[in-house]
Amino acid sequence: MVSGSTPIQRWETAPGETNAVGPRLSFEGAKRYTSENPFLFVTAFGTQLTALESFVGWVDADINVQTKKQRFGSVNPTAQRRLGYQAMIGAKQIAEYVALKRLGYEVSFQYGSVILEQVICNEAPTADSACKVLEPGNVIDAVNGKPTPTLDVLLEVMKGAQLNSVATLTVHDLNSDANKSRREVKVRLIPSPGDPTRAIIGFVPADTRTVKVPFEVDIDTDTIGGPSAGLAFALSLLDELTPGALAGKVKVATTGTIDEDGNVGAIGALHQKTVAVKASGAKVFLVPAAQSEAEIADAKVTAGKSLAVIPVKTLDEALKVLQKYGGGLKQ
Repeated sequence: MVSGSTPIQRWETAPGETNAVGPRLSFEGAKRYTSENPFLFVTAFGTQLTALESFVGWVDADINVQTKKQRFGSVNPTAQRRLGYQAMIGAKQIAEYVALKRLGYEVSFQYGSVILEQVICNEAPTADSACKVLEPGNVIDAVNGKPTPTLDVLLEVMKGAQLNSVATLTVHDLNSDANKSRREVKVRLIPSPGDPTRAIIGFVPADTRTVKVPFEVDIDTDTIGGPSAGLAFALSLLDELTPGALAGKVKVATTGTIDEDGNVGAIGALHQKTVAVKASGAKVFLVPAAQSEAEIADAKVTAGKSLAVIPVKTLDEALKVLQKYGGGLKQ
């Protein structure tokens, strides 16, 4: 007999909670206008389930129960958690860049370590293809003995590499003792999907850039992972660095990634996040216009009449929406 308290190979995506961004911000060397109406970012819970919890999840329309393969694909859970934390770090850096640039500050990016977010295969991968011998969460330290501390350096090292040649990579595992996990891996180079004449290793890099800003900025996110709070962070930074209430007179929650050009990207678990936002008492929920029509329609139904779900494509669109509620930038 299987105990109801025994973990099984099922994971949930469930409504999480909303958190005010403002109290998580700290600055050193900049004038701060503490907001009395801070923006909310929202999370979704995703834990491994017991047999009993899994049954409850299957009958609860707001909980999505997944198998290990559906949840993690080919990535092991530990590596995915590490990548989630790295994605959160990246989201904070990009939000700082976008917000401070919008305010006229001089900002710039610096490349960070070469961390694998995804590995990719060609149509007929060999036993030594990257997707067979590498995995997300690996960090590439060198190629053929040449150090690759950052992505731009790796790109230079790879110039002139021959298709189907075998490169020796020195790698270690993210968030592990580098000296203990460092090893050499031989990888057969494959054609780039965008340029079949160019040889590549076969991976998508995590965004490890850091931003240079004129004063100290910190966003405390504890152990929360993922990039979906990027828009909320950017709006909150604008709010706390300018006079007036950027959110206007209503309680505003938001979700969505953000890139360096201010574009808002899609996120996961929109249904579950909408449930959490509605429970918070927020009146406006800014969501990515990049979500599918079905996801946005579901969010609006889930929100009901008490919560306005408003899709936005960019930071500028979000600011225009806030003007309708008495907010927006005052400068």
